[in-house]
Amino acid sequence: MFKKIGVFLEMIKIEHTLFALPFAFMGAILGSVAVNGHLPSWAQIGWILMAMFGARSAAFGLNRMIDQVIDKKNPRTAGRAIPAGLLKTAEVIVFTIVCFVLLFWAAFELSPLAVKLLPIAVFFLVFYSYTKRFTWLCHLILGLTIALAPLGGWVAVTNSIDWTALLLYVSVAFWTAGFDVIYAIQDMEFDKKEGLFSIPARFGLHGSLKIARYFHMVTAAGFIILFFATDLSWWYFAGMVISYFILFYEHFILSPNDMSKLQTSFFTMNSVLSIVVFVFTLIDLVVQFH
Repeated sequence: MFKKIGVFLEMIKIEHTLFALPFAFMGAILGSVAVNGHLPSWAQIGWILMAMFGARSAAFGLNRMIDQVIDKKNPRTAGRAIPAGLLKTAEVIVFTIVCFVLLFWAAFELSPLAVKLLPIAVFFLVFYSYTKRFTWLCHLILGLTIALAPLGGWVAVTNSIDWTALLLYVSVAFWTAGFDVIYAIQDMEFDKKEGLFSIPARFGLHGSLKIARYFHMVTAAGFIILFFATDLSWWYFAGMVISYFILFYEHFILSPNDMSKLQTSFFTMNSVLSIVVFVFTLIDLVVQFH
């Protein structure tokens, strides 16, 4: 049983939760303070955690089922659970259904608007896996999907959406799209061979690194606008500055002549960035309340 659980956790890349979850909590605390005048309750945080687990796990389950034929052809992904025979498609279907139930349950416990927006969230969770079959904008679609985390966190505790929530949404969307372009460089030649669409397959290595930098410049601009347009103070500003150094380093360690640190750039740096921005935002708001 424990071995099977481990296979499921590997399939959904549980460690990648460090990308979106801190921003989901950031959206929740920013929204709650701005609209409600206080930090979210522990119950709300718990339901948001359940919603996040359900949403991203369902998305991974769908992706692994939809892409299983492609994954089997790709040497990098041939060892994934379904193509490697570690999990049956039927098992992943049941797992995905359970995860959607968790998402729906959490949404109903959080806010009416969250329930109304569920069809949009489900659409993006399903739609993304098909996009690389017809558009190199698939990275932006992934960004718009993952950025539902902070937007969902905001909606969960406020039952509303305003321009601040949308600004955070766009910032996280371009951050995600940028690091996904970097990650997709690994499959550049495979994508070309199989007729799949991606920015690396379309624009090559040099062009992809430039586009990833431009995407992250949008994120950096979004973070600074958030500072000047809200009541966030110098704690948030300090975290933002650290995030800028992280983004710079993420691109500094990569070059067309040396991609050996791709995993560090993709996973380590971005995991640290999301945690840093959330923690400093939380400190900022806690200090303000005391």
